[in-house]
Amino acid sequence: MYLLTVKDGLVTRHVGPYPSPKQASDDLDRVLASFSDRARWQIHALESPKTLSLPDRMQARDRAISAVAS
Repeated sequence: MYLLTVKDGLVTRHVGPYPSPKQASDDLDRVLASFSDRARWQIHALESPKTLSLPDRMQARDRAISAVAS
């Protein structure tokens, strides 16, 4: 599963989940229509916490935090 994250100034919006990155990308034009031209976006792969060990979960959390902060 994939999540589309759009950041526009102080506003961050998460859209999805999508079964594939192509479907998230196909929906990008519709989602970006409600944001300014300076909005930044990323597509993130969602990982199931049940399949990750504790160190893996912490690394995934750190990646998600740094992606949203940037």
